[in-house]
Amino acid sequence: MTLRLATWNINSVRLRIDQVARFVRERAPDVLLLQEIKCTTDQFPRAAFEAMGLPHVRVAGQKGWHGVAIASRLPIADNTTLEVCKLGHARCVSARVAGVDIQNFYIPAGGDVPDRALNPKFDHKMDFYERLTAEIAKRDRHAPLVLAGDFNIAPGENDVWNHRYMSKIVSHTPIEVETLNRLQDAGGFADVLRDRFPEPQKLASWWSYRAADFRKSNRGLRLDHIWTSPGLTPAVVKDTARIHDDVREWERPSDHAPVTVDLDV
Repeated sequence: MTLRLATWNINSVRLRIDQVARFVRERAPDVLLLQEIKCTTDQFPRAAFEAMGLPHVRVAGQKGWHGVAIASRLPIADNTTLEVCKLGHARCVSARVAGVDIQNFYIPAGGDVPDRALNPKFDHKMDFYERLTAEIAKRDRHAPLVLAGDFNIAPGENDVWNHRYMSKIVSHTPIEVETLNRLQDAGGFADVLRDRFPEPQKLASWWSYRAADFRKSNRGLRLDHIWTSPGLTPAVVKDTARIHDDVREWERPSDHAPVTVDLDV
């Protein structure tokens, strides 16, 4: 069975429910991971997802901010969510679908100053990564696991529009890149997008709303990721990982584009 997994920072699921429905109709994900849903759990539009053919839902909502959800065509089994946010924000939700452990994250952005002592938001981001890395290090690498979502770090030189400039900006500073690499190494994860599109190809999944034409300004960052554990990476269907950057052109879009990959489970 082929399982199409999609991750998307939707930037308000209720505001953009029509875009979600269009994406599901046109791209046919079997499991959709959403971040920044910006609603409480009881406000999540479950009926709309049932109408899309994604009736199985797990939601971790929060009033006004954050919030994550998983919607699936296939039944969802409960599993252990990696709760590593020291402030208790709704930043992770998990599910087991077709035997695959799926952990969906909205990792803190970190504010503007890349200094833990001066910026509590940046300290929170680093603490989140440290806790998550410690949890991942305890897990069996051979178990089928997906880590996905908005990681708020663009790791490679070609995951940002300008490496030299962005190395001073939160999301691509050396300490963040090193921290993300430690997490990846802790679980032996494959980065499915980079495996399909090796360096030096430029990749981006986020573009600021400040630019009237995001393609013309071309100042994107690859903040959205799908990683697979060694026990799952052989199931990745060759040449299926992609960023749906055309979705960023839709009316009233999220500033993030969806990312998908197919798994042969």
